[in-house]
Amino acid sequence: MPVFYLSEENIFPPIDLAEPNGILAVGGDLSAERLLSAYSRGIFPWFCDDSPIIWWSPDPRFVIFPGDVYMSKSMRQVLRRGDFTITIDREFDEVVRQCSMPRKHEDGTWITSEMMKAYGHLHSMGYAHSIEAWSDGELAGGLYGVSLGRCFFGESMFSKKSNASKATFITLAAALKKLDFDIIDCQVYTAHLESLGAIDIPREDFIDIVESSLEKEGITGNWSESELFDTSWECVKSALM
Repeated sequence: MPVFYLSEENIFPPIDLAEPNGILAVGGDLSAERLLSAYSRGIFPWFCDDSPIIWWSPDPRFVIFPGDVYMSKSMRQVLRRGDFTITIDREFDEVVRQCSMPRKHEDGTWITSEMMKAYGHLHSMGYAHSIEAWSDGELAGGLYGVSLGRCFFGESMFSKKSNASKATFITLAAALKKLDFDIIDCQVYTAHLESLGAIDIPREDFIDIVESSLEKEGITGNWSESELFDTSWECVKSALM
């Protein structure tokens, strides 16, 4: 895919679906306008501190359909017992900060200070959201992403206690299924998300789903203040079992 260099005057070029996977564009900024434009086109930023902003549109795309999330027998027990208290949009900035911490065997992170500031702004606008898992009053895991239409674009997750990130992902998927969300974007392959039911689909199919989903009314604002979101075991059980 030819690389397109962004300026302040332009947003993004059209995606040539016949081109192979690769970098779509370089440069630009992380303004709310550009980020929302990117997600609405199936594009996301992914770069390091010492590189320019790089914009991606992978083919295939790694996704999970909310109703297809896999919940193992052991995870059913974890959620049924209430090992974690699950909340939404309670500690967005801290979830992003925890996600930015380097993993084992990694020297750095792609969640730069610039990224944290940009997604914090999207959160204040009601487009970016976090899901948290608490254990004994401490934040044990979580994830965050962007919601447009009835799509949730996952960005990153972390876990300080076994099964914490799985608990947040499964609970989110159940809530989104009950709210008729079409898809959760996982961007690129990870074994962790594959174990939860994520699959590769062609980029063309992904973009078609996003375009269709954007025709539906989105749910903006702070989700913790919405009566629509249910993070209880009863919701998980009725949605996924």
